[in-house]
Amino acid sequence: MTPAIPPGRSIKQRLAAGDRLNVFFLGRSFHPNQIEMYALQGGFDGFWIDHEHSGFTVEQMELASRAGRACGFDCFVRVAPTDYALVTRCLESGAGGVMAAQISSPEEAEEFVKWAKFAPRGNRGLNGGGFDGQFGMLTLEEFARQANERSFVAIQIETVAAVDCCEEIAAIDGVDHLFIGPADLSQAYGVTGQTMHPQLTAAVSKVAEACRKHGKTFGAVTFAPDHATMLQEQGCSLISMTSDARTFQEGIATIKQKFGVQFADR
Repeated sequence: MTPAIPPGRSIKQRLAAGDRLNVFFLGRSFHPNQIEMYALQGGFDGFWIDHEHSGFTVEQMELASRAGRACGFDCFVRVAPTDYALVTRCLESGAGGVMAAQISSPEEAEEFVKWAKFAPRGNRGLNGGGFDGQFGMLTLEEFARQANERSFVAIQIETVAAVDCCEEIAAIDGVDHLFIGPADLSQAYGVTGQTMHPQLTAAVSKVAEACRKHGKTFGAVTFAPDHATMLQEQGCSLISMTSDARTFQEGIATIKQKFGVQFADR
């Protein structure tokens, strides 16, 4: 039986094909309408869900991934690499992949891959009752094969140790993508918030070279156009430029500026 496939290609497929993707992320508030708004505005190719900081429920992740599919968006979920069971719940919810935050060694990255993959590559618990198993309509053998092939696994590079061993992480079978977190990385280097600091741009160059060497892609959060340009010049193929909170805050600021006279005496 052929499983249901979301409209369009997945994030994993598009990155493998050499596409450059713009994504947003959900980190503080969530409603399916928000995802539809991004889709209607255009210019975005998918999104990720920040479970690490917000702890979205399984039901919320199911709703988000379902809304994404309706809009032609694939998504993945960022999690702290501390809970084996959470990884499989994210994948069963309908997300196309998972991303591990705060990884500092190849051994940690390897363990995360094993949590996300079925045997023989990993040790993910085999239960076909979620979306990715077509709610039990696939045989377990077919489900395991397809899930191993399709699930997207990203490792976040946001510690000094991760930068130092990024080539070893990029070499791991089953790691599809390295994702730079400039905020935590700037903190780790002692230059908090200075995302264009030479230490940070050198780290980006090192990650980019590691990915080129091992045939992997890399992405990053960005906060400003000059930073995004630098990332693109280094070969970054997944740019995360805004979030639910940032979009809302900048929308408020724009409205205040547009109607500035009404706020002048307040």
